[in-house]
Amino acid sequence: MLEEAVSRWHAAVNQRDLSAARDAVTDPVDVSGPCGTGPIPADAFVEWIVGSGIALHPVSWHPVRTDTIVVEQDASWPDPTAADAGRTAPTRVATLFRVRDGAVTLAHRHDDLHAALRAAADLVP
Repeated sequence: MLEEAVSRWHAAVNQRDLSAARDAVTDPVDVSGPCGTGPIPADAFVEWIVGSGIALHPVSWHPVRTDTIVVEQDASWPDPTAADAGRTAPTRVATLFRVRDGAVTLAHRHDDLHAALRAAADLVP
């Protein structure tokens, strides 16, 4: 169930399926990234998908507990300098996910796998 929920989250983000994205997370969902950390409404999560244009392609999966996993990903964004609506070169990141009742309750993006795994170890069960 953990991997399925996180796979649904990735599919919704990458396909810009806003209805599926809203269904993939709890309301609120706890997020972190370059713009900050904390709980946001599911609708704000959907707005982030649209606004950021991010695509996150899983590279490796690292289960931590029955409800927690770290996924290493190749991230890319729309390239504002590309005339053909191209994307930036992929950047390797890692996201710490927590899932409850089949929905993502926490998605904290980190600069690398080791940082995400350290953060996972620090989470209170």
